[in-house]
Amino acid sequence: MRTASREALLAVIARQQQEILALQRTVGDQQVEIARFTATVAEQRVTIGQLEARLRDLEAGGGTGSRGEMPGHKPAQAVDSDPARTRKPRSGGYGRRRGEPTDVVVHALERCPDCGTALRGGRSKWSRQVLEVKPSPVDVVEHVFVERTCPSCHRRWTPRAKALGGVVAGQQRLGIGLVSLIATLREAGRLPVRTLQWYLEQVHRLHLSVGAIVAASRAVAERGVGELATIRARIRASPTVHADETGWRQNGRNGYVWTFSTPTDVLFLYGRRTKAMVDVVLDETFDGVLVSDFYAAYHHYEGPKQRCWAHLLREIHDLRVAYPRDEALGAWAAAVSMIYADAVAFSHADERERVRAMRRFEERLLGVCRPLLADTAAPQRLLCARIERHSSELFVFVAQPAVPPDNNAAERSLRHLVTSRKISGGTRSSQGTATKMTTSSLFGTWRLQGLDPLLACRALLTQPQI
Repeated sequence: MRTASREALLAVIARQQQEILALQRTVGDQQVEIARFTATVAEQRVTIGQLEARLRDLEAGGGTGSRGEMPGHKPAQAVDSDPARTRKPRSGGYGRRRGEPTDVVVHALERCPDCGTALRGGRSKWSRQVLEVKPSPVDVVEHVFVERTCPSCHRRWTPRAKALGGVVAGQQRLGIGLVSLIATLREAGRLPVRTLQWYLEQVHRLHLSVGAIVAASRAVAERGVGELATIRARIRASPTVHADETGWRQNGRNGYVWTFSTPTDVLFLYGRRTKAMVDVVLDETFDGVLVSDFYAAYHHYEGPKQRCWAHLLREIHDLRVAYPRDEALGAWAAAVSMIYADAVAFSHADERERVRAMRRFEERLLGVCRPLLADTAAPQRLLCARIERHSSELFVFVAQPAVPPDNNAAERSLRHLVTSRKISGGTRSSQGTATKMTTSSLFGTWRLQGLDPLLACRALLTQPQI
């Protein structure tokens, strides 16, 4: 018995000695690592001292050229002190915001992965939001009208169709929400009819014919006639109106779309490229400033006009590209650009002083252009003649600061319609063109006013008709 106990004790002592030897080896390895770490720290201190010395030399102006630059740095560049180019302060952070969860899925382990013991309790460690959409089949709502009999007079009563007000527009079977979605995807999303048809079938399991989709847009246009008249009235009452035109094909024939816009409204009209189109919108009640390019259809307007400097400067640039070696042309173009820059930079609180400044800029520009009117060899002679003809219409923005010097607003209002034209190629009938002009005016106005087009279209369809 004593012999067995002694052997067991010796075995325990042997294991402990082996563990002690292993610990001693570990301590030795750690001491080696500490020595290496100490040496690395010493080397880094030396490097830091060298860099600090080089930095002091640079700050003292002792280093020039590539040898005096900090390793890894690019050569020093002049800092742009122009306040116009400084970065604007941000009103808030631009990080992605977490949304309000509509569902919560909890992930927790039931058992320990190491020993298999059942886990209990716990706390939220981290979370991750996942955005997901699911195809939503269309709701088919059947409205049943029940006839009831009065027990006193024995008359029979059934709810009238007006009980569906705010649910469906007219006699069609498409609800207001569906019609608004179709019109928004057609106009704001610029989806072709076939693509919209595919989307409704794939996402909402709804098959509609091409005619039903076209009829939905037509229903919005019919409801928007009154709103269109309101838009036209607001444009006529505006102090400044931008006008422009672009091509549009109807049933394969060329025509033109006109735009008349303000900061909050836009109106599109289809017709010919004649001055009569201007009078349709800007009748005798309009007495504001008309901002346009140099097209002759705007000449007959008798009120104040501001011609687009962007068009004029673009044509001057094209001349310089066509005649790059003409030094006289280059000097003339630089002089015109300088006058324009001075006019844009001018500001004064007194209206009379602004009017006097407008006259001075007109005379400066005419002084640059008039000597070239008789020079048939000068490539800028035609532009000089145009400037002389419209000299009183080039600096209205100086006298009236609310008027812009260019017609970019009109071109921006046309951009959405031009993109739609490139996708569809135009319209096939006069009725389709009328629908397109009305819906483009409605959705364009809502876009300028910052409204949600889907909600605005729904509100248009739900409002009672007079």
